[in-house]
Order: sequence, then C-alpha cells, then structure tokens
Amino acid sequence: MGNTKAIILLFIANAISGIAQGISMIAIPWYFAQQELLGYFVLVYLFTNVISLFWVPYSGTLIDRYDRKHVFLAVTAVGGLMLAAITAIGFSQGGLATPLIALVFVFTFLNYNIHYPNVYAFVQEITESKYYSRITSYMEIIGQITTITAGAVSTLLLVGTTDGGFQIFGETLSLGTHISPWAIHEIFLVDACTYFAAFLIIAMISYVPLQQRKVETGSMITRIQLGWTYLMAHKNVLSYGVLSYIVFLAMLMEAFYLGVSYVSNHLQESGDVYANSKMAYSLGAICTGIGLKYLFSRVSIPLITIILTIGTAAIFFTQYATKSTTLFFIMLFLLGITNAGTRIARVTYLFRNVPNQFFGRAGSIFFMSNIIFRILLLSLFSLPFFQLDNNVTYAYLVVSIVLIIAVALLIKNYKTYDLSTTA
Repeated sequence: MGNTKAIILLFIANAISGIAQGISMIAIPWYFAQQELLGYFVLVYLFTNVISLFWVPYSGTLIDRYDRKHVFLAVTAVGGLMLAAITAIGFSQGGLATPLIALVFVFTFLNYNIHYPNVYAFVQEITESKYYSRITSYMEIIGQITTITAGAVSTLLLVGTTDGGFQIFGETLSLGTHISPWAIHEIFLVDACTYFAAFLIIAMISYVPLQQRKVETGSMITRIQLGWTYLMAHKNVLSYGVLSYIVFLAMLMEAFYLGVSYVSNHLQESGDVYANSKMAYSLGAICTGIGLKYLFSRVSIPLITIILTIGTAAIFFTQYATKSTTLFFIMLFLLGITNAGTRIARVTYLFRNVPNQFFGRAGSIFFMSNIIFRILLLSLFSLPFFQLDNNVTYAYLVVSIVLIIAVALLIKNYKTYDLSTTA
C-alpha cells in the first residue's frame, strides 16, 4: 500500500492528540458535576453547539482548500498553546475560574469539529480505495485504544488512589502507591504536552496524494455553495449522511452531558464509574473493529446502519428503564459497538461516494445537521425538569425515540442508497 509510513505516522499523531482531547472531555464534565454546576455546563455545551453552526461550515472549506497536513499541524499547535496558556494561569493563581474551564471545553470541542473531518479527508487523499474499509477499521481500533488510555488516566487523575488502589469497573487495581487527585489545571498540563508531541509527529509525515484536488479560489460562501450543490445533485448521499449521524448524535449526548448526570444523579456513583464507562465504551468499539468484519463484508452499508441504529435505540431505552451500575457498563460497551460500527460503515460509504474535492464540505454539512439536532435536544434537556432528582432518565427515553424515527427514515429511503456497497 502506498504512503504506508505516512498513514502510520498519521495514526500515531491522531492517537496522541486524541488522548489530549479525551482527557479534557472526561475531566471537565465531571468537574462541573462535582461542583453541582450541571445546569451551567449544559448551557456551555449548548453555547458551544451554537458556535459550531458557524465554525463547522467554515472549517469544511479550510479542509478542502488547504493542505490537510498543514491544517492538522495548525489545529494541533493552537490546541497545545491554548491549553499551555490556561495551565500557566492555573499554576500562577493556584486554580482556575469556572469560565476558563468552560473555555477549554468550548475550544476542545471546536478543535474536535475540524480535527476529525480533516483526518478522514487526509486518509482518503493518501489511501487506495480498495483499502478504505480496512483503514477505517484500524482508525477506529486505534482511536478507541486512545480513549481507553484517556479513561484510565482520567480515572487516576480525577479521583486518585485509595490505599494505593483505584477502581476499574468496580474492581480495585493496586498500584502500591498513593496518588492524590489532581487539580483541573494540572490535568490540562498533561493535555498540552500530548498536543505538542502530536505536532512533532505530524511534522514528520511525508506523502504523495492519490486523490488530486483543484485549488478553489472563490470566497468561503461560494465554496460552501459548491459543496451544497454537489450534495443536492446526490440526494441519496445527503440523506444517508444525515441519518447515519444520528447514532453519533446519541453518543455525543451521552458522552458530554447525559452520562455524567446519569452517573451522579441516577446511579449516585463517583467519578471512577463515569471515567470507567468511557473505557467500557471503547472496549466495545475495539471489538467492532476486530470482530464484525464478516458482517461488514457481506451486508450492505445502509442495512448495517439500520441494524446498529435499532440497537442504539434499545440501549438508550434500557438505560431509561433500569438502575444498575453493572448494566450501565454493559450498555456503554454495546454503545461502543453500535457507534463504532456505524462510523466505520458511514466513513467507508462516504469515502466511496463523495469525491475528495468535496469531502471536507460534505462532512461539515452532515455535521451541521447533527449540531442542529443537538441544539434542539440540549435546549429540551436544559429545562429544570431534567435537572431534578434522576429525571435524566427521561432524556434517555427521548433519545431512543429520536433513534427510532431515524430508523424509519432510513428504511423509507433504503432503495435509493448504493446497496452494493459493503464495508
């Protein structure tokens, strides 16, 4: 396979920067939960998504306009510098004000919105088409290993150790040494260092593009319109792209808001349970990348998407109807399977159906639709009702209903999709 070394370095850099993002995205929601500021946090998350409505389409034009390696370098460098600056404030003042912690979340989320679409466009550009499904599976496996790493590190840093041990899935792992919980700015220092390490690896990438792109010199609006025109001429791709993202919508709602409230208010458990749930999710995602190759090679991508979306709806309904920490871990494990499986299928389908010239903008349009749905759900879940006692479980019921609606629309449009495409 051409560009093998470049792909390996890209995977390593993506994994390292993913650890930084993962640690922040686990530590910050739990910090707000511990400070009894979940109502404040959901408003921060809502505000972040509103900003994303403007940022995502612009980032899509950047991905399609400029060298993807340079975009990767830029967002990684800015991420490291921003975290380093806020970390320095934390050390100089002995702590961080809540708005600064919220700022890290906002920035990390916006970074995420350009990081992953750019990485996927980069991979498509330097990979032969016959290797698309294999590469997307490898990306998922490596990505989730980094999430497990981030979850373990977050568990250790958030809650420290008790008598030399810390909790992993309810079991005590002995480290033989006492570690006190870290302050949030100390955790951000780890994140900054991983960003800088990723930057050095990205700088080493050398590649030959396998997909040729022409330079588009028009305005940002013109370039966005060109991407939209392409999708309007391929409405089956537009429909699949939007609907296949609903599982990802559900995962994001669980990961950045519902999960922390569920653990804190419904299960009434501590930060190690919350961090361990991310590890359970990642284990499920790794199993998908390794164990579902048989299904992916024999069933069309749209059918795989329908099956996994139904499964995700069942997961969220189970979390609504039950109260068990063990079952919670099992459901997160299964969510890892359904979300990772859907992502592998979706990315492979889009690799094969969207030209590299438009890939960044097409992805930004799909992501924008996801953001709009997210804003609507967050606006609903920010109501005081969902903050009372364990009423967060009703939010899980709402998400399961949304997933069933997505299934109905996927089935309705099923025959318009490219059914010959397998992952």
